[in-house]
Amino acid sequence: MNHSEATLRRDLAAAYRLAALFGWDDTLYTHFSVRLPGTEPRFLINPFGLLFEEVRASDLLVVDLHGRVIGGEADYNVAGFTIHSALHMARADAHCVIHTHTLAGMAVAASETGLTQLNQISAEFYQGLGYHDYEGIAFDLGERERLVASLAGHSTLILRHHGLLSVGASVADAFYLMYYLNKACEIQLAAAVLPDIREMPASLSRHAREQFQGVEWQRQLLWQAWLRKLERLDPAYQQ
Repeated sequence: MNHSEATLRRDLAAAYRLAALFGWDDTLYTHFSVRLPGTEPRFLINPFGLLFEEVRASDLLVVDLHGRVIGGEADYNVAGFTIHSALHMARADAHCVIHTHTLAGMAVAASETGLTQLNQISAEFYQGLGYHDYEGIAFDLGERERLVASLAGHSTLILRHHGLLSVGASVADAFYLMYYLNKACEIQLAAAVLPDIREMPASLSRHAREQFQGVEWQRQLLWQAWLRKLERLDPAYQQ
C-alpha cells in the first residue's frame, strides 16, 4: 500500500465514523467511495455488512469499474457500485462520492420544490444542486448515464424519494458539502412548522453563493478539525 492509498483509506474510514457520529447512517445501507491513484480506474468502498461505526481503513474494499473486488475479502452493496462507479467513471473531479439516507435529506427529496432558499446555508447550493428522479433501487447499470446527466456540472444532487449525494476533489470536500447540504435540509424541515416562512430573494442567494466560493480553502481546515475530534472519540478508524 503506498502512502497515498493509506491516507485515502484513513480519510474514507474517518468519513464513515463521522457519519455515524452525526447520525447519518442507515444500518448497513448507503455508501461512500474514493478513487485510488494509478493508471487503472479503481475505488475504495465499504464492505457490505459493517455498520458505519465499525468501518476501519483496512476493511475498505478495492473495486474496479467492472465491479470486480480486487482488494479485500468481502462483498459490496450492488446499488452502491451502480451509483459510485457511474460518477467515478464520468467525472474527473469526483474523487470522493458520498451518498446518505438521512431523515432530513429524504424528507426534502420527497418535496416537489426540493431545497428552498431559507438561510445562508442553503444559499451555498443556489443553482448548484442537481435532481435525479427515482428509478427504484439502483441495481440497473443503465441508470448510470442518467445519474451523471442529473448531476451535470454540480457537486451535489438530491435523489428524489431517495436521499442526498455529494462529490468532491477530496474526502474533505465531499464530506463538507454533504454536511451542509444535510444541514440545509434539517433547517428546511424545522422551518416547515412555522406559520410564515420567508425565502431569500434570488439576488441575495446568488451573492452568498459567490462569497462561499471564495472561501473553499476552509473546507480542509474543518476536515482536520473533524479528524482531531474523531481521534479523541474513536481512533480505531485508522486501523
